[in-house]
Amino acid sequence: MDLTRFMNKFNEIERQLSPTSALRLSFDNISPETEEPESKRLWGVPVPPFVSDKVVTWLEEEFTDPPIFYGDTLVLKKVENVRMIDRYNTKNPILGTLYLTATHLIFVEPDTNKETWILHMHIASIEKLPLTTTGSPLLIRCKTFLSVTFVIPKDSECHDVYMSLVKLYQPVSINKLYCFNYQPVKDDLPKSAGWDFFKLEHEFKRMRVPNDIWTLCSLNANYELCDTYPRQIYVPQEANTAMLIGSSRFRSKGRLPALTYLHSNKASICRCSQPLSGFSARCLEDEQMLEAIRKTNPNSDYMYVVDTRPRINALANRATGKGYENEAFYENIKFHFLGIENIHVQRTSLQKLVEACEQKTPTMSGFLNALESSGWLKHIRSILDTSSFISNVVDKGVSVVVHCSDGWDRTAQVCSLAALMLDPFYRTIKGFQSLIEKDWLSFGHKFSDRCGHIQTDNREVSPIFTQFLDCTWQLMSQRNDAFEFNERFLLILHDHVHSCQFGTFVGNCEKDRLDLKLTERTFSLWGYMTNHLNEYINPLYKPNVDETIKANLAPQCIKFWRGMYSRFESGVHPREPLGDLLLASKDHCNSLEDHVQHLTKRIASFKNYLSKSAKKLQDVTVTKTNSKETPTTEINDNKYNYDKKLSELSSADDDHPLKPSGISFANLSQLSEDADPNGLAEEIDSVAVDWKPMRKVTVCSCSTPFDQFSKKTHCWKCGDVFCERCIDKNIPLPGQDSGRPVPVCRTCFRLVQKISP
Repeated sequence: MDLTRFMNKFNEIERQLSPTSALRLSFDNISPETEEPESKRLWGVPVPPFVSDKVVTWLEEEFTDPPIFYGDTLVLKKVENVRMIDRYNTKNPILGTLYLTATHLIFVEPDTNKETWILHMHIASIEKLPLTTTGSPLLIRCKTFLSVTFVIPKDSECHDVYMSLVKLYQPVSINKLYCFNYQPVKDDLPKSAGWDFFKLEHEFKRMRVPNDIWTLCSLNANYELCDTYPRQIYVPQEANTAMLIGSSRFRSKGRLPALTYLHSNKASICRCSQPLSGFSARCLEDEQMLEAIRKTNPNSDYMYVVDTRPRINALANRATGKGYENEAFYENIKFHFLGIENIHVQRTSLQKLVEACEQKTPTMSGFLNALESSGWLKHIRSILDTSSFISNVVDKGVSVVVHCSDGWDRTAQVCSLAALMLDPFYRTIKGFQSLIEKDWLSFGHKFSDRCGHIQTDNREVSPIFTQFLDCTWQLMSQRNDAFEFNERFLLILHDHVHSCQFGTFVGNCEKDRLDLKLTERTFSLWGYMTNHLNEYINPLYKPNVDETIKANLAPQCIKFWRGMYSRFESGVHPREPLGDLLLASKDHCNSLEDHVQHLTKRIASFKNYLSKSAKKLQDVTVTKTNSKETPTTEINDNKYNYDKKLSELSSADDDHPLKPSGISFANLSQLSEDADPNGLAEEIDSVAVDWKPMRKVTVCSCSTPFDQFSKKTHCWKCGDVFCERCIDKNIPLPGQDSGRPVPVCRTCFRLVQKISP
């Protein structure tokens, strides 16, 4: 199907239709209450009622071929004999078929059945390279740091794919994002799941706020005080309305000082934006506001104001009427500049880092020089240094007010990282999600602008959240026993911040998300991650680790995050990450321990049953003996009596002397549910004792090959290794005592459920 010809003709027909009909081509104007007429069909597929008969007739006449599907996905364009070039193997490119769908670009290798899926929203840039003898190359760079080149045989086909991707990978309107059309393959995830996991007021209650020192400010209930702040902002009890309004007007974007973290020693972290001070302006209300914050901590007679910018940048902002606090006007405050560069420097640094990772003939010196010139690790260290300063100050009982320029980039980075170092709750999976919700989503980090979700000014795009995840990984690599989550957890977060598959990170502030009604129209990332928690567990985690952790800022301790920036490079990763091997071993041990506990209880119930049966046999024997005229004396040996009578009963016929008395092997003792021998073999067979080693598995049963970034998962029933798509079921196993659902493959799921394939 010629995609260009199709779109041109479709647009022509649309223009020929009446205004009313053209309006009805919009999905948004279809009323669900309207009774739909009998549906039309095209190639056997029902056609929505807003598509006119003229369009359907033209499609049937011009395009006689039925649409192409890849699996259950409608294909817009299919191109065969496409070469995918791996920069490590340029002489032997992979030949396969390229499928363009409405949401993904899919490359399939027919020989190995390996699939490469590229989500349109993950594409950062598309470049059509000069024509070569083998075809027309198309270079695609992704926000997930995948860089791939497709060589398409015909230049016209390459142009069609290129133009289609340009329109699809970056929508013009935020309402056209992927999350508003996404539907999960399985229906076990309700749309409401995850949206109620976090409430800002609950997080502050965990920190015992409000209290007699801090209170909830009601002035921002309708976002009138600051539209990029959350509705609930917590301020000192001493701060009155005039102070709050005056301070808000004196701060850039109205972002007045507000509480973000309260330590158990009463020291606090507050955040705000730069003051509109210029060279000499002052604001009495803002000075009173900072003094009120200082007084909330009775353990210190001073506090710090941390400006995360280099001093020269803050001085330059004074020329535009902004700047920083004048030390002469603020009493009992110590000022510090920490030197984190702005979003433009960080964006350029990441571009140079990507270029270092994409060198065609990488050498040790070439890579290290390129990494050094990018300045990326220097920026990561600078962020960690600032966060460590704040953490150390608060740990010593001194409060801190933090700001940068507008208070939604560098401020979010250092406030969240300082809290991560101070509070072990934020180092758990639930706590880290709460930290992101509080310091990034509620306090207005501009995710849509910084991640380039829609067509916008490229100067607004910057890897601020990527740096936060990188700093978290640096802390994890130094203290891997202090974090409940693993590296995969951070990678999933990074990828879905950019994918727009879920509505969690869409928009620039809390108000934007409410206006877009994301909780009603989209799925939550937290709900999805809840169904995959077993993939994110760090097996080395120790919950009772030190309350405060400190970053080692020595230059040799700041590492290049290979798992993020080079994760798609073949040959530079272990076949299985150490964390996956440890997690598999831990799961195997848990499965066996659960199984042993169940079997121990079964053995105990059988022993109890046999003991009661032997006692009844003995009582019957004594009764029979006493009824005889000549009593006899015999030695009472329980084991002997049990073995003897059990043998008699098992071979008895209807004339056995015990039968008339109503005693039989079947009713010697009323079997409890636990002592029922029926199904014992099924319980034993329901749990795999031996698990197949992951190193020996290179391909899944569905023919999907495993590579360095695909997760291998064991089926707890059969012990085989499967890919994530083939082991999407969880069910309690009869042979396990806990009764909790565990991962099983689809075949074992049907067996346990007694469902035939």
